[in-house]
Amino acid sequence: MAAANGQLAIVTGASTGIGLELARCCAEHGFDLLIAADEPAIENAADGLRRSGRRVDTVQADLATTEGVDKLLAVAGGRPVEVLLANAGRGLGHSFFDQEFPAIRRVIDTNVTGTLYLIHEVGKHMRRRNAGRILITGSIAGFMPGTFQAVYNGTKAFLNSFSFAIREELKDSNVTVTCLMPGATETAFFERAGMMDTEIGTSRKDDAAEVAKQGFEAMMSGEGDIVTGAKNKLRSAVANITPAETLAKMHRKQAEPKSEQAKRDQAR
Repeated sequence: MAAANGQLAIVTGASTGIGLELARCCAEHGFDLLIAADEPAIENAADGLRRSGRRVDTVQADLATTEGVDKLLAVAGGRPVEVLLANAGRGLGHSFFDQEFPAIRRVIDTNVTGTLYLIHEVGKHMRRRNAGRILITGSIAGFMPGTFQAVYNGTKAFLNSFSFAIREELKDSNVTVTCLMPGATETAFFERAGMMDTEIGTSRKDDAAEVAKQGFEAMMSGEGDIVTGAKNKLRSAVANITPAETLAKMHRKQAEPKSEQAKRDQAR
């Protein structure tokens, strides 16, 4: 894999977890970085990344909004973007009807609306230059109905599908699109999504650094998608041949809060 020699990589959701590890992969391979997140921790992430000797610019912005994305693009300042790693995402646990709609809207705006706007703006310039790579963080969650995680899984199903569609649209260009589809990964995701009272929230998860490494390598190789981890590959294969109703019941066992399970058991 050739060194990037200072070409620009934009990584969103880069303050922690998979996003931070993707940024580290970029720095290790010679990319200069523009990293973004909606929290001050993005500055701490930048301090660590600068030890690689690469230039690292930061943006603290709400990428669920077009204004936040515009702020990120303004910092890029018209520099050619060689790789865009659209990783920013938000989860939300519990029953759909127990969630507040502003929280639901925020998941959709972060995972879908803001992500698409950023890809649209950066991707147009890549197509014009006939060069560039896009990595979209989808999820194996997109293969199954997300009982007690319905909105999140729906957004990931959208991203998985969207990535393959625009990849095909760009097939005659030198712009590639790769969808990274991890399973449950050791990040702050489940705590932030309010899912620590669930089986999946407290179970052992994949290593974020390994997930990012596999995703980065797939992007640099121009692959269409990468499901990380042998167990997740098996789960995704099973999901493709399993009825949706069965998948919804399976997901319930993983994502239903234990407090809800206890209430249901008492009512029996």
